[in-house]
Amino acid sequence: MLPTDSLSAFALAAVIALVITYVLMRRRPAKGRTRAARNDALDTVADWPPEAARVMTTSERKAYETVRRALPQQLVLSQVPLSRFLRVPTRHSYSQWVSRVGCLNADLVVCDQGSRVLAVIDVRPAQQSARARQRHERMTRVLRAAHINVLTWSETSLPTVAEVRTQMAPLLQDAPGMKNLNASGSRPMPLLPVAEMEELLAHGDVLAHDTAMEPVSSTLFDDLDALPAASGGHH
Repeated sequence: MLPTDSLSAFALAAVIALVITYVLMRRRPAKGRTRAARNDALDTVADWPPEAARVMTTSERKAYETVRRALPQQLVLSQVPLSRFLRVPTRHSYSQWVSRVGCLNADLVVCDQGSRVLAVIDVRPAQQSARARQRHERMTRVLRAAHINVLTWSETSLPTVAEVRTQMAPLLQDAPGMKNLNASGSRPMPLLPVAEMEELLAHGDVLAHDTAMEPVSSTLFDDLDALPAASGGHH
């Protein structure tokens, strides 16, 4: 038979063990919260302090002005999310589709006067990572599956106004204002001289060389995907 002191020590140890087990069980749900629950606890402004940036890069602005001059009767939009002008069935998760491709932006979108999409222009940088190239190809495949014309331009060799009209004429046969184009794909119309175009690009942009105001990179999500997983969890 155990001495009284030994029994007391054993009982005390058992009580302490129970208390520790209870505390650990109470804390486990907090440590095991899902990633979504942790994200919901973050404040939209405090945890992601926002800063203003330009909507378009210099090359995209030049491409925009060229298209606007070439097709003055069409509506030209920039940096439009695919989820804004594409509809998909809802038999699968819509949020999954948005995360895969719906959050990607079309650099330039040419529309008729009723905002119906006629063509998308993809302005690609001269140097692209493999991930960025795959993103562009995925976006192009989705757009063409929706029967939307896609033109791919390199930012180092943008077409002229005349070349844009030639490229666009066969794509926009039914668009308002295009029926008056002649067979060569162009017609007489007042064009801005190059000097005026440069002035338009620079207007209101006195900080043109301030890289702090450059647009958010279209490869942002690619870069995020490439980040290493944080300790203690997977992204």
